[in-house]
Amino acid sequence: MDRFPSFHEKLRHLANNLWWTWHPEVIELFRSLDPAVWRQTNHNPEAFLKALSPSDIDLRAKELDLEGRINYAVRRLDELLKNETTWGNAHAGTLLVHPVAYFSAEFGLHESLPIYSGGLGVLAGDHVKTASDLGVPLVGVGLLYAQGYFRQRLDANGWQREEYRETNMDLLPIRRATDRDGDPIVIEVPTTPRPLKAAVWKASVGRATLILLDADVPENDEEDRTLTTRLYGGDSRMRIRQELILGIGGMIALRRLGIRPGVLHLNEGHSAFAPLEWVRRLMEENGMDFEAAVRDAATHTVFTTHTPVEAGHDRFGPELLWESLGWLAVRLGLTPAQLLSLGRVNPSDEREPFTMTVLALKLSRHANGVSALHGHVSRKMWNRLWSDRREREVPIGHVTNGVHVQSWLAPTMFRLYERFIGKDWHTGLGSREAWAGLAELPDDELWEAHQLMRHRMIEFVRRRVEEQGRIRGESAKQAAAAHGLLDKQALTIGFARRFATYKRATLMFSDLEWLSGLLNDPERPVQIIMAGKAHPQDEGGKRLIQEIVEATRDKQFHGKLVFVEDYDIGVGRHLVQGVDLWLNNPLRPLEACGTSGQKVVLNGGLNCSVLDGWWAEAYDGTNGFAIGNGEVFSDVPTQSRHDFECLTDVLEREVVPLFYDRDEAGVPTRWVKRMKRGILTLAWRFSSNRMLIDYVNRAYLAAAGAVSCEIP
Repeated sequence: MDRFPSFHEKLRHLANNLWWTWHPEVIELFRSLDPAVWRQTNHNPEAFLKALSPSDIDLRAKELDLEGRINYAVRRLDELLKNETTWGNAHAGTLLVHPVAYFSAEFGLHESLPIYSGGLGVLAGDHVKTASDLGVPLVGVGLLYAQGYFRQRLDANGWQREEYRETNMDLLPIRRATDRDGDPIVIEVPTTPRPLKAAVWKASVGRATLILLDADVPENDEEDRTLTTRLYGGDSRMRIRQELILGIGGMIALRRLGIRPGVLHLNEGHSAFAPLEWVRRLMEENGMDFEAAVRDAATHTVFTTHTPVEAGHDRFGPELLWESLGWLAVRLGLTPAQLLSLGRVNPSDEREPFTMTVLALKLSRHANGVSALHGHVSRKMWNRLWSDRREREVPIGHVTNGVHVQSWLAPTMFRLYERFIGKDWHTGLGSREAWAGLAELPDDELWEAHQLMRHRMIEFVRRRVEEQGRIRGESAKQAAAAHGLLDKQALTIGFARRFATYKRATLMFSDLEWLSGLLNDPERPVQIIMAGKAHPQDEGGKRLIQEIVEATRDKQFHGKLVFVEDYDIGVGRHLVQGVDLWLNNPLRPLEACGTSGQKVVLNGGLNCSVLDGWWAEAYDGTNGFAIGNGEVFSDVPTQSRHDFECLTDVLEREVVPLFYDRDEAGVPTRWVKRMKRGILTLAWRFSSNRMLIDYVNRAYLAAAGAVSCEIP
């Protein structure tokens, strides 16, 4: 008779599928076994289970009487994997035969899997998780970075320093992909001066699969083995070779795994070489000529552009392109000039570099921005590719981004949603009607829940700042001073994102006397928590961080202004769950979407933002606050002066008075009314369920050849 699996074995079964990352009851199982070790292992079940002995785990599980909860979690996961009654099965059946291959240079699924840098990767992670929830057949394709993105450390002068740490692959929930004989798969990408080899890894994300390519294999020389060491590291040569592995290598890996996609979804231009590999196969295997093969590949390709800033698009010179893709051009029957023309707006302009976004637009028939406003910006930006058309006729639509609700929702709010919407509330995330029950949520109960989340966030920030001080070599007394930071009752503003200069992290610091008055009001105090990384080569972004850190050391801001180092998914999750107000003040219209504010809404926080990205289509006057009315000026200094004046005005006249206007029970009823309004009007609209359903109905089915439709 077979023995029953131990608690340790059952927990390993849960740890091996990233489904646990959006199920708080499973996370709590791991945490409760040993909270200290859980924190030390960065909330990584694989590392956690290896740090404790199986006998200790079994003993602790018995002491805490966890058997029923562990068995229930295992049963839920197993039932999910077997269940065929899904939205995708009913509405996207054609994808069951030929799934979507979703290419992205980064995937942000959890802080313990460091293969992401910021919003692009987090969106990709949310996209894959949602495909699992809805049962939409989708395979993610990315790169496995040995060191990931950098860890941020601030020196004594507040200057960002980058640290890169080797990731122990044995402590990640991934496994080597094998062929039918059980041998590990290694793919080969032909290129000059030598072929590139890559190992293929797989990760389970609920029902979905993530394929990751790793160039650190013995078959490569030392230089090529470093290609997948760092995310967005190195020079242009390293970047183009990374993108060869991602696009062409990803297509080769899919075939080796027996996956024949019906749709290629390119999340940004980094993977634009993938449809070129599709073209090659059609020519060599189906006998098509080049033009016919391009038409076919483009019909099956969906391209999402995220970058409204010219500098954000990868561009390569002709020599580098030919070195990397000359072999493919020969097989496609293209001259060097013809190859270069695929990535040029003006094919005959020899001075124009090869641009990956241009290639992606030319090789796709379904292109979109990530918000309504970004769609307009993208049509204007790329109108020159369709010079015979008016701007509004440019074939770039929009699908506004959304966020994976269960990944970002605090457990406290999860329980409230269960009570007032229903136990199965998460099955109707993309439907307005499903959220209607929250209208009955009492003001005092919502406010009490929010205060609890703010308190927990502040405790997290204090621990984090204390740890940062110890790492910098501060004395125990100096580090312990973090316990006095922040007031758990004060209006708390959060600002956390990539520190690109156009996001204007220091707009509030334009008048330090005004800021001091705002933060030090004895009757209505305000405090600010900030976090974010600057790109290693972005000196301007680093100076903004340094300016903020210097301000935190000024006695007039001490304890009321805090910068949290090493921003990642874990830090972001704590902040979006606990802040009262989320600040966003980019230069309009340079914020493509800005999904962090959507995560705040889910947890009852309010947004205060420039009318850019998603907020331009979300704000209705009662569900948050707006900085200005969308005015755009011709020069940046004038724009910033105007936006700062609007920011001070909305904070002084609306935000602060509303937050501190309390009833006899101490509840800010008008503020809470806005919190409810935000959830009811925005949570369903900006969920990733709605987003993915839009992609299926507007793009995937058409690209798979099932129906004829276009993204509007």
